[in-house]
Amino acid sequence: MSKSFSTTKYTLGVVQMAMEEKVENNILHALDMCEQAVSQGAQVLLLPELFSSLYFCQREDVERFRYAEPADGDLKRRFAAFAEKHKTAVIVSFFEKRAPGLYHNSAQVLDADGSTLGIYRKMHIPDDPAYYEKFYFTPGDLGFKNFKTQFGSIAPLICWDQWYPEAARLAALQGATALLYPTAIGWHPYEKETYGKQQLDAWITVQRGHAIANGTYVAAANRLGYEAEEGQAGILFWGASFICDPQGVMLAQGSHDKEEILLAEIDTEHLEMIRCNWPFYRDRRIDAFSGLQKRFIDETTAEGMHS
Repeated sequence: MSKSFSTTKYTLGVVQMAMEEKVENNILHALDMCEQAVSQGAQVLLLPELFSSLYFCQREDVERFRYAEPADGDLKRRFAAFAEKHKTAVIVSFFEKRAPGLYHNSAQVLDADGSTLGIYRKMHIPDDPAYYEKFYFTPGDLGFKNFKTQFGSIAPLICWDQWYPEAARLAALQGATALLYPTAIGWHPYEKETYGKQQLDAWITVQRGHAIANGTYVAAANRLGYEAEEGQAGILFWGASFICDPQGVMLAQGSHDKEEILLAEIDTEHLEMIRCNWPFYRDRRIDAFSGLQKRFIDETTAEGMHS
């Protein structure tokens, strides 16, 4: 069946939601919020990172691998049916069981006819207090990807990927009109008073920078609410989901304390106008970027690069 691709505008919907212990309730709640977003005009939907469960990476526990499922599992089938019914593209974050002992933090991109366009596997895996993701997730091996939905080209990236300009650049270079980040970020409660404002501001600023540097829209769908672990301080997920345009202008932004649906228009004509006036792509010195493939450029490395 042929697809009709939009060349101008589509409406992006970002779901900001809180999770509970029961997986089924989270899935039903996500589907309900997606339905609300569609009723408000959303054509492409973005959900938070690992929304079908509580954020299980706060501790290392082999029992929590039970949350994983294959790429063609129940979560995919249910959201594919939703996408087909509502003629809406959906980015579905999930804990992927690829093989026994091999797991990824992944996002599945479903088109508006329910078909699977492909998956993206989180490339950058953190290992911080209460974010013990390296215990659960193998780093992605599919690279940075762009998917052409029936409404426009999008590039999913996931949470910790948000801090890496190289990831945003490589995704945008493939033609993405929007970089879409399923996210699970929050405050350690004991740090919020001292560092909370700076942490939140850094998170927003770096992503707005990706939008500006790449001349593309950027959206983040974050979790919401306090998720506690016995014997630990837990994480207060700060919400603040947002959508910004290619100049970093905020088009929609969520609160810290309530579930919300954010909507914004993705306008590719506006995107092109911004890129023509701020021609960062034209002026990139691609002949001088070989050092980006180095872990660090010390004196020995620098000498080899210039010889």
